[in-house]
Amino acid sequence: QVQLVESGGGLVQAGGSLRLSCAASGSIVSIAEMGWYRQAPGKQRELVAVITSGGTSDYTDSVKGRFTISRDYANYTVYLQMNSLKPEDTAVYYCQARIRKRWQAFNDYWGQGTQVTVSS
Repeated sequence: QVQLVESGGGLVQAGGSLRLSCAASGSIVSIAEMGWYRQAPGKQRELVAVITSGGTSDYTDSVKGRFTISRDYANYTVYLQMNSLKPEDTAVYYCQARIRKRWQAFNDYWGQGTQVTVSS
């Protein structure tokens, strides 16, 4: 069993900051990329940021320069530091990880989602 547990969402004023955390646990052999997605009401889920096992990161254009993704490899944890938040960043944020369990190929796992609300 693999679980991804997110924390750190909440309500913040425009221009403020939040830090999301996501910890993976269970029968993990290795983790490839880890990422953050978000889904706003009435919109499709979109990739926000991703970080590979080698530490390479990428971001959707709308958050470049404001969000930073990082990773604690020893503790199977990924973070998303969100600065200069805007009302359009309001969404449910989901953690994703590509994980290999013993005797299995890599599969994608998802967290339960954490609400981020940015007020104007």
